[in-house]
Amino acid sequence: MIAQALLVVALAGTIASTVFLVLALVAARRFVREARQTQPEQSTPLPAVSMLKPVHGMEPRLEEHLESFFLQDYPAFEIIFGARSADDPALAVVEDLRHRHPQVPVKVVLSGNPPWPNAKVWSLEKMVAAAAHDLLVISDSDVRVAPRYLAEVCAPLANPKIGLVTCVYRGVPTGGPWSLLEALGMSVEFASGVLIANLLEGMKFALGPTMALRREVLEKIGGVRVLADYCADDFVLGKLVAAAGFEVRLSRHVIDHVVLGRALSASLHHQVRWMKSTRYSRPLGHLGSGLTFAMPYALLGLAAGLALGNAALGLGLFGWGVANRMLQSLAIGWGVVRDPNARAWFWLYPLRDLLGFLVWCASFFGGSIEWRGERYRLTEGGRMVKI
Repeated sequence: MIAQALLVVALAGTIASTVFLVLALVAARRFVREARQTQPEQSTPLPAVSMLKPVHGMEPRLEEHLESFFLQDYPAFEIIFGARSADDPALAVVEDLRHRHPQVPVKVVLSGNPPWPNAKVWSLEKMVAAAAHDLLVISDSDVRVAPRYLAEVCAPLANPKIGLVTCVYRGVPTGGPWSLLEALGMSVEFASGVLIANLLEGMKFALGPTMALRREVLEKIGGVRVLADYCADDFVLGKLVAAAGFEVRLSRHVIDHVVLGRALSASLHHQVRWMKSTRYSRPLGHLGSGLTFAMPYALLGLAAGLALGNAALGLGLFGWGVANRMLQSLAIGWGVVRDPNARAWFWLYPLRDLLGFLVWCASFFGGSIEWRGERYRLTEGGRMVKI
């Protein structure tokens, strides 16, 4: 009886994860097709841009990542770096790049200790006030972009109906097996979810590595300060912009997002924190995402088939689960975001899928997180309360 019940659960999960794969393939095809059909922008002068880039300490490849923003093929832009204090080691890298690229206007804004739960948002509040231009591009410090990034991200904002542009990204590991698995999750699992959301209902959220918008749009939703209490400030920003009647556009430009080389415990801690913020930001969607994994149901199907004396059925369910995730890695991780690791290590992605399921399960235990040395309790809607 128990084996039969497990088989029913395995079959339901296998069907659900297969539907998820089909939707991901359809969404990927549309994304790639539209990217190829995108016409070169007209010769209308592109407006000047203020890029806002919060920094917090040293990170792997920080100089390389920051320099990619100095090397933009764009007529006029400034870069504003925000740090909590003048002794932040990242500012030494900024100073070196400023001397290396004197043609790029650079400002450094020191925010001091944050009075808000989200320190990044406090820094952004100061940076927006210092920005000279009305076109704002907010970008994390751990991303790397191509020279046409600014032009491709900012061009859609010439349409007044488009309020925000964001980018999907590929994970870039910095060493170690856990960094690789976490990066594969970004390139495949996370990218699949974003593409499917864009296919089914359009973008109703933003992704933190890049958020480009006009100052007037930001002011219409109440300014940066409305994000002060939220952990997933990027998700909430996109949600508010969409609720204000503007379109959130997913750019065809794919960027690199670095993943730190950490021990297993640190990697899992980071992923569970992110999953918990998702659980509170969009609880129903997070609960439903448990059906998008394939390997837990593949293992369940294998166990149920063997218990029922039907090894062929069990092996068939397990084999399809493995093939499902390998195909997802190749189609999304390589076919869309062009992550070479998703192609080279596609056979390892079923393990990442199983790990992702375990992280998802762990996200339901407890309602507190640790972020930059401080502990917070998450409340309804993803708000943070400092403990």
